[in-house]
Amino acid sequence: MIRHAFLVCLMFTASLTPAARSAELPSLAEAAGRYAISSGSVIAFRVDQVGGGGISGRFGKFSGTFNLRAGDLAHSTVNFDLKPESVSTGQDRVDAFLRSGAVFDSSHFDTISFRSDRVEQTGQDSARITGTLTAKGRSASESFDVKLTAWSGRRIAFNVSGRIFRSRYAMDVGTPIYSNVVQFDMTIEGRRG
Repeated sequence: MIRHAFLVCLMFTASLTPAARSAELPSLAEAAGRYAISSGSVIAFRVDQVGGGGISGRFGKFSGTFNLRAGDLAHSTVNFDLKPESVSTGQDRVDAFLRSGAVFDSSHFDTISFRSDRVEQTGQDSARITGTLTAKGRSASESFDVKLTAWSGRRIAFNVSGRIFRSRYAMDVGTPIYSNVVQFDMTIEGRRG
């Protein structure tokens, strides 16, 4: 899954103009604007298992927007929704289990959402986004690290990573055999709106 995310990001970067592929990306402030998250994004996750292995997958249905505010990056906003029924691990039995009441309960909770509260710039082209994640009827504060990876004026891409405790959302079935931590490694692409 991580390899797939890397290849998608590589293909996206290769499609940009030579000027956009230059060694120096703009600062987040220079890339300011309102963007809609595009379907080419990759929302990948992994849950480790004692002794090796674990579960890796991705979500196929999602939507959202982000607004990078020039001169006021701290008040930038990110709104993101994903559909848990779109989870895919490549194993039908595992997918059905993840959609069941034991994990996502997607028949009763059809959306997992994230709404940002603040953005802290950590470098010229990086930031930490903190906000409220709501899943399975429960909400908690979560943070994600973001790094700008491509920009062409109208299109933008970020690598987004984060770690979420499943127990906060009553999804910790199988612990301690399976880690309580879900690790996200995402490639988020956006198109200027």
